[in-house]
Parts: sequence; C-alpha cells; structure tokens
Amino acid sequence: MDTVFNPILEVRNLNKSYKDFSLQNVSFSLPEGCITGFIGANGAGKTTTINTILGLAGMDSGSVRFFGMDICRQEQEIKNRIGVVMDGNYFYENLTLTHMKNVIAPAYSHWCEDDFQKHLAAFSLNPKQVIRTLSKGMRAKYALALALSHKAELLIMDEPTGGLDPLVRSQVLDTLADYMNSGGKGVFFSTHITSDLDKIADVLVLIDHGSILFEEEKDILLDSHRMVKGSARWLTEKARPLFSSITETDFGFTGLTGQPDQVRALMPDAVMERPLIEDIMRDAIGKNTPAAKRCKTAAVTGPHDTF
Repeated sequence: MDTVFNPILEVRNLNKSYKDFSLQNVSFSLPEGCITGFIGANGAGKTTTINTILGLAGMDSGSVRFFGMDICRQEQEIKNRIGVVMDGNYFYENLTLTHMKNVIAPAYSHWCEDDFQKHLAAFSLNPKQVIRTLSKGMRAKYALALALSHKAELLIMDEPTGGLDPLVRSQVLDTLADYMNSGGKGVFFSTHITSDLDKIADVLVLIDHGSILFEEEKDILLDSHRMVKGSARWLTEKARPLFSSITETDFGFTGLTGQPDQVRALMPDAVMERPLIEDIMRDAIGKNTPAAKRCKTAAVTGPHDTF
C-alpha cells in the first residue's frame, strides 16, 4: 500500500498449546483502515487465535497489542474500544433483545442507544422478541448490532457469515462496508467462506495447522497469480515448473501460476484468469502438507474442496 497506516492490532510470536493442537509463533498486524480476512480450513486455528488475542484463553508466550496497548495489562480499556461477533450462542435464551442489550450496554462507556435502535431497524429485528426464537441469521445480525453500538474502532468477527443464507450474508457485508466508510476503523474477519472476502477484504492472513502461511494485500496477491487452462500437451518439462499446482484430466489441465508472463510466452493460446482467494488458499495449504514439503516437484491437486 502507498499510504502508511498505523497498526491497530499487532500479534507477535503468539504460542498456545493444547493436548493435540498448538499455535506456533503466530505473527501478523492489522493496519488501520483495512478489512483483514483471516482464512484457513476448519480446524486450522482461527478461533483459537481469536480467543487467545482477546484474552479468553491465556497465551503461553508472545505479545498482543491493540491500539499500541498490551492486552495483558490494559484489557478493560481495549475491550471498551472493540466490538466482537463470535460464531456461537452466547446470549441468555429467555431474554428479549432489549433485556439482553440492557445486560451488555453498561460494560461500554460509549454505548449509543440511537445507534443500537438504528441497527435493529435496519436488520428488521423486533426488540421485544425473545432470543430463543431467533433464527441463526437473526442472531448474527443482533450480535453485529450490539458490536456496532458502542463506537467500536475495531470489529473482530469469528465466522460471522457461516451457515447464513446469501441474503443475510450480503446484508452483513454491506453493513461492514458502511462501517469502514466512517474512517479510522478496522475489521478482522475470520472465515472459511472465502467468496465473502473476494468482495470486501483488503488484506489476507492465512493460517494452517496453527502457523501463519502468508500475510498479503489481497489485490496484489491475486493480480500476481493466474489460473491457466489449456491442453495437457502444453505441459512440457519447461512449462511444468512454472505452476505451483496442476489438475489434469483427459480434456486438458488447470494450473495456478505465479509467473503468468513466462507461461503466456510458452502457451500463447492458453486461457488465463484471475484466481479466486480459494484457489490461492488451497494451493498454499497443499504445499504446507508434510508430503508436499518433501516433494520438490509441482504439487498436483484434485477437484476444488469447500473449506
């Protein structure tokens, strides 16, 4: 990016071990003014990372700083300035939306009732409705309404659109875009639904098996790669090393390359398309498997999976 932004979240060498899983020297930063997509397959460590940086699970080592403040020393001040939307049920089921809000609002010094009512209306939520009667989509919108009603400078969202229908997902993404338009804000958005991030993300951070594989600006990452389709006979000994992954069928091949100019020179008739985030993610995860690390030739992948 040409403009220098102040980091509003800095994670350095974060380690957290459980019996059968661990975060290993996790490091990344979130610039002000950016929506950062935190991506990875289910079980990669996204929720564990978020729980640890929020202080919901104690870290073994490392540092986490929000707005330049240490989460271990200034947790209350930090949490007053961030909004959190987690995947799961963390409301009292027998309360109405208004009563639940009355429990949560006093924790924030900048709670704005006007903002809360505005978001309820925008999401078509009835403040008198009992929480146990809410659908998954309504719960997600209610959680977002709460997070946006105390002048939060940073939103941290763990799988907020998982399991939602396309209409609700679109409404959530539009709300995030409006939030960012006010300036000086940031969003840290964990998801395995990478199509959401194709629309709104500025930066991507990929985690796999508890380790960060890359932290890149989305458009630069996607613009530097191409999905290539063509005849299998074009995959000469000179061409194959230009691809990081290749899928071959009886009808031809599809491959991902980070060297599109060289591929074009060798395959002038090939179809070349801008990849999706999912293509980049699958390729990086495939190369991170133990078998791929031992193999010095280009990885060969199968049909697209859904993460």
